[in-house]
Amino acid sequence: QLVESGGGLVQTGGSLRLSCAASGTIFTIGVMDWYRQAPGKERELVATITSGGSTNHADSVKGRFTISRDNAKNTVYLQMNNLKPEDTAVYYCDADVKQSFYSTYQIYWGQGTQVSVSS
Repeated sequence: QLVESGGGLVQTGGSLRLSCAASGTIFTIGVMDWYRQAPGKERELVATITSGGSTNHADSVKGRFTISRDNAKNTVYLQMNNLKPEDTAVYYCDADVKQSFYSTYQIYWGQGTQVSVSS
């Protein structure tokens, strides 16, 4: 189970920090991602982080958003600075979770958290 938090309403130029905590039976977590979906648009990948900490960010958020994770807490974060109205969307996290040494990775999704940026 993934639970997101930290969304809300901010003005242009403001900041928010999203969190996504995984719980349940977890042996290890691989890649964790943040996606977003604006009204009438397809879901897009915002940022990715591997278990070793390597990151990748979409061009539209580079220099403004930073993905990070705390492996001890099974949590991924998205620090969002200098927010723009076009960042308004529902933000989702997902994680590749392995529940035992012998199992395969399965993808789990959070329920989404709304981020709204006013102009």
